[in-house]
Amino acid sequence: MGSGDSHHGVDEQLRADALRLSANAPESWQLADRQLCDSVLDVSAEITRLEARRVWLVAEVDARCKMDVLGYRSTKMWLACNTLLEVGAAGRLIALGATLRDHPEVGAALDAGGISIAHAGLIVRFCEKPPTGMPAEALSACRDALLGAATGPTATSDGVRAVISKLEHIFESDTPPPAEDTERNEFHASRTLNGRMSVKGDLDVVTGEMLLAALSGLSKPRPASDGTPDSRTPARRRADGFTELLRRYLASGIGPVEGGQKPHISVTVKAADLAEHRAPDGRADAARSERSSYEDLFTDPDRDHVGWTSWMGPLTVNTARLLSCDCLLSTVVVDVHGAPLDLGDTMRTVTGKQRRALVARDRGCAFPNCGAPASWCEGHHIKHWSDHGPTNMDNLVLLCGFHHRLLHHSAWEIRMGADRHPWFLPPPRFGVRPEPLPSNHRAHTTRDGPHDNRAGPNAA
Repeated sequence: MGSGDSHHGVDEQLRADALRLSANAPESWQLADRQLCDSVLDVSAEITRLEARRVWLVAEVDARCKMDVLGYRSTKMWLACNTLLEVGAAGRLIALGATLRDHPEVGAALDAGGISIAHAGLIVRFCEKPPTGMPAEALSACRDALLGAATGPTATSDGVRAVISKLEHIFESDTPPPAEDTERNEFHASRTLNGRMSVKGDLDVVTGEMLLAALSGLSKPRPASDGTPDSRTPARRRADGFTELLRRYLASGIGPVEGGQKPHISVTVKAADLAEHRAPDGRADAARSERSSYEDLFTDPDRDHVGWTSWMGPLTVNTARLLSCDCLLSTVVVDVHGAPLDLGDTMRTVTGKQRRALVARDRGCAFPNCGAPASWCEGHHIKHWSDHGPTNMDNLVLLCGFHHRLLHHSAWEIRMGADRHPWFLPPPRFGVRPEPLPSNHRAHTTRDGPHDNRAGPNAA
């Protein structure tokens, strides 16, 4: 990228360009057709330059800054928690910035706006792990071919992948072909913005054969009893078969233990929500404003109007009721703040009943901006057992392994607030301790938001 002075100059130019584009910019409807099209292209070019700059900056942050001091497990978690990026996208940016240092030609093309971040990622992944039969001296020519396929507005990801496939075919060796190479296997499962799960994978031929064999009997067409053909599409049948495959696996109990339990679906829902819906009372006060009736949705202490799963987050009450028809039901009694009532303190280790209560209160790792699923977490004594700290709900908090170790080996502290939920005190900075932070679940579910400290430790 060059020296620090050149970095400063680039940043000044980026700021100047941004000001030029934003200063006295007319509304889009005020622009003539040609101006409108030119503005879109100018803004797009600016976005491309800023995205390239961000790649280098986050790579530098990852190399120099210690995020664990701030309470983040990694740089990608810090970036995702402080920007609109998802965790996966943040991780890809950081990985790209780190690998671009070894491939300056690709970095230069990205800086010049000739290639996109996605295409740069494809090229550096090929260069980092070329075909085993490719001689080292061929790398430069292969990289140039890929850059040629990736450059310009007409370049597509399919076109870049096609060149990669040709190169892999040209340099085949005695090692397993790509179809049989298990080192290439990938499986991605990520939550979407609308609460669904997006699944994407790249599997070797044997694993793919096992998957299709397992799905074959579960995804075949099922005609109705009157002979009507199955109306489901093949994609829908495979999805239904995959669901049944997972259900049978979890029901078998053969999976490994996590958090002291066999793998299962866990849903936390308030008893009032789980009860049957009541019909609206037609005799209710007619003068009650529509706004106040909606506000009651957020102020009713007995209802959340939503269930919570360990991995996927919110779930409609109707689906929670459906799951409750065939389940093991555990009851946790809580106070008006949603904090479980005391369950005893005679044991050093957290009991099964206390763990269920911790999951009901914290929903996962309680550390701010973490939220690791409960199955990855442990019960932590706020005041250690060896220091005569009791094993009760007011001295316990659910933490993932990383943040459990952080609390034991840093200046972070936990205090139980007036709401009987854990609050986190960051390390002092310049001799002054920052304001306490609510737990991850509390920050995302309380109506007043993460910066309302009226229920925090200072109010206790």
